[in-house]
Amino acid sequence: MGIPRTAAIEYPYGRPVGQVGDREGQRKVLREALSVLEKADNPGEVYHLPFTWPEEPKKTDWQPPEMSPLIKYYLEDIKKARQKVS
Repeated sequence: MGIPRTAAIEYPYGRPVGQVGDREGQRKVLREALSVLEKADNPGEVYHLPFTWPEEPKKTDWQPPEMSPLIKYYLEDIKKARQKVS
């Protein structure tokens, strides 16, 4: 059994809606994630949310040593989505 519909975001593990204290940014992420409920008609659909983390991943010192299980599961899909944007 898999996840029926996914709102994917490439934010660091532990920060799924944004930076601490960024209420407006968090609100935007949550609104966009909720819009997936309206758009996703079929099981298995993945929507990549249009947000970019504002700092270099190498500069974040609170990252866990391993990526999240969800990111690991969707890593190939994420790479394909990045190629489409480039």
